[in-house]
Formats: sequence, C-alpha cells, structure tokens
Amino acid sequence: MGRVEWLREFREEAQRRRVRPEPEWGRGARLDPVVVRSVQRFQVGESGDGANLIAKADPRFRPAVELFVAEEQNHARLLAELLRAAGSSTIHHHWSDAVFVWLRRALGLRLELMVLLIAEVVALSYYRALRDGTGDPLTREVAARILADEERHVPFHCDQLRGTFPRAKGKLVAGWWRILMLGALSAVLVDHGRALGALGVTRFAFVAGVLGRFEQVVVEVHGGRTCPVATRPFTRRARPRGLL
Repeated sequence: MGRVEWLREFREEAQRRRVRPEPEWGRGARLDPVVVRSVQRFQVGESGDGANLIAKADPRFRPAVELFVAEEQNHARLLAELLRAAGSSTIHHHWSDAVFVWLRRALGLRLELMVLLIAEVVALSYYRALRDGTGDPLTREVAARILADEERHVPFHCDQLRGTFPRAKGKLVAGWWRILMLGALSAVLVDHGRALGALGVTRFAFVAGVLGRFEQVVVEVHGGRTCPVATRPFTRRARPRGLL
C-alpha cells in the first residue's frame, strides 16, 4: 500500500472513531490484580506524544504518521478508562518504557521504526491474549478495538521500512533485529509473564506467537513480500495454573 492509500486508510479510521459509540464504561470491569499491573505498564507505553517520530518521519509518510500517533494516544485513553472502570489508576513511569523510549530516540528513523515494529508485533499477541483470555466484556471490547488498530500498524511500518536497507546488508540487519527482539521479549516476560498466565497463555505460546509474526515482518521488510497480519489463536489451558 502506498503513502496516499495509507493516509486515506488512517483518515477513514479517524472518521469511524469519531462516530463510534464509547464502550460502556459505567458497567465497570473485573480484572485480576496481575492483569491490572500489566495493563498499567502497557498504558504508559501507549501514551507518548510521538513528537520525535513525527519529526524524523519521511515527509511522504508524515501525515499518516501523525494519524498513527493519534491512534496510539487513543489506545492510552482507552486503557486508562478501562483501569478506572476496574477501580484502578494509571501509572506515570515504568522502567521498560523508559528504556524503549531512550533506545528509539537514540537511533535514526530506520532503526527507530525497527524498534517500534518490535513493540507493535509484541502488542499484537498481547492484546489478543487480553481479548481472548478474560471473561470481562468491557476488557474484551477495549482489547479488540486496540488489536484492530495494531493489525493495521504493523504493515504500515513495514511499508515505511521496505527497501530502505541495502540488499547486501539485509542478513546483517535482520540478525541484529532478531537479537533486539529476543531482548525485548525477555523484558516482556519479566514484566507481563504472570499476567499472561492469568489470561491462560503460557510463556512458550506467547513467545512462539510473537516470533512467528516477527519472522513474517523480517521477510516483508527485507524480502519485499507482503505477509498476512493475522496470527493463529493461542492454545489455552482450561484453567490457568501459573507459568511454564
């Protein structure tokens, strides 16, 4: 999809968001305390202003990037409202988000997009786990709305990156990218492993899902082929019994 098509796509989604009714926040939400702490940390990660990314964006994509940032900020708002509905509050800082932001801002646009794509691929599996692993209707609705956006964000960032690395350096860049993903996954399991267990997803299943989609991204960016976003559902335990 070209830059003009992406701009149209984001504008159409912004219009749909303006007329879409809000979730029924007043009905409240029931969340396991470990899931609450996990959502609080994801909410911090969604709440950035995106100014650095917008400033560095390719001018051809900048209008779409601005709308992407607006969607991410809406995710932060939705998660904050969900936490309030569950009788909890947001947090202002978390070490994992601070490291992620520092790493993104220390790099040029291409490497910033690579780091951002890692976060987006992790988010695909996380929000799918949150949507499918909770019995709370409000949580399912919020997670489904965010997941629908994330499924569009991954190919959008791939389009920005595709063809920007010299073919001769493709394997080297892909190898470095995989190492960075493994480091990010380790941090996610430390931060969110217990919450994933409460949602019925083992560490092994979560890692396998993330890495499977990430390999599609690597092929899409460096091989020039478009890969589907949809991922297979997690194999869930009948009753969560902790983590692997």
